Amino acid sequence: MAGDDLNEAALAYHAHPRPGKIAIEVTKPSDSARQLSLAYSPGVAEPVRRIAEDPEAAYTYTAKGNLVGIVTNGSAILGLGNLGHLASKPVMEGKALLFKRFAGIDCFDIEVDATDVDSFVETVARIADTFGGINIEDVGAPACFEVERQLIERCNIPVFHDDQHGTAICVAAGLLNALEVQGKKLADIRMVCLGGGAAGTACLKLLLSMGLPRENLLVLDRQGCIHKGRKDLPEYKSQFAADTDCRSLTDALAGADVFLGVSGADLLSSDLLESMAPRPVIFALSNPDPEIRPERAHAIRDDVIVATGRSDYPNQVNNVLCFPFIFRGALDVRARFINDAMKQAAVEAIAAIAREPVPAAIVAAYEGIDRLEFGPEYILPKPMDPRLLPAVSAAVAQAAVDSGAATRPYPSHYPLTSVDDVFGQR
Repeated sequence: MAGDDLNEAALAYHAHPRPGKIAIEVTKPSDSARQLSLAYSPGVAEPVRRIAEDPEAAYTYTAKGNLVGIVTNGSAILGLGNLGHLASKPVMEGKALLFKRFAGIDCFDIEVDATDVDSFVETVARIADTFGGINIEDVGAPACFEVERQLIERCNIPVFHDDQHGTAICVAAGLLNALEVQGKKLADIRMVCLGGGAAGTACLKLLLSMGLPRENLLVLDRQGCIHKGRKDLPEYKSQFAADTDCRSLTDALAGADVFLGVSGADLLSSDLLESMAPRPVIFALSNPDPEIRPERAHAIRDDVIVATGRSDYPNQVNNVLCFPFIFRGALDVRARFINDAMKQAAVEAIAAIAREPVPAAIVAAYEGIDRLEFGPEYILPKPMDPRLLPAVSAAVAQAAVDSGAATRPYPSHYPLTSVDDVFGQR
């Protein structure tokens, strides 16, 4: 579909037959005077008293346990930049649609008119008890690091910045599989990351926790290589400062096994790609225009695996593979936070699905695709794969229990087989 046609179709999709993408539904019968008296006055007073006595009772008598707040200030909307809190509302509604569609989770999107960290955190922290979890979305770096840190400290529910950790989980799952295809191991590779913002930082921290040697990693920003000789580096960059003579991307990429791009369009040139090690792996995640387009990369080298953030190429890194199921598992064991063990469990579950045979029904859901098989052009599952819900949610829930993040046991109705199980078997 041409760009103008897609834009017009998107506007029509959002406007008709009623504005927006989400709504509120009634979950209890309310057709008689008796039912109304139970729903509101006087019947509602009894659950109020129970919750006042025991705040945990809110999970029993309200929707809190299946409700996520999607919070933003619109300071980094997609790849469009800081367009303000209200402009972010279509994205936040879209996020709510994905939570509901893929994991049966209800959401309120909350667009906060606050440009400074303290005001934003104070607003969200004061309303956090409404929810079972908080998803931070489209808050720009470096503020997003402090926003997440403070909210995790102040809230007794999971707080998750998807732009950081959802991306990191999907990248890690795809990278593990790409390395397997290429006959390499995470512990042995040399990796270069171009871009030192939120997504890049989270990807690298997760990969380091999973066994990537720190001495095998070089990170570059707009000023070049982040090295120990640079002055005035913020903490989120200084943690990656390397003891190296490399100063440019040209220096860094020579002989590298993996390139992770979270930067800008067309920054990986032919010469740079040619300088990499045999059987390289490229994650070109700048969106909508990647650091190098897959067709160009394959024209330069026939031994390269390429992943992007785009749906019109193989190996799309799409956060919807992760965030609905991370929250599903966390909510169902009432986790107090989302830790590295839960993230790594999600990585392994997502990666494992891509290595399994793909049912014909999943292939049929994607126009123009005749078959999907683990290999250079299929290192991550497709978002419509129904196996993600049971596999990833169960892995996350079990990891939360095992690591002490959970406050209730592994659910008896797991593993889920569909979104209907979320409500039907509790």
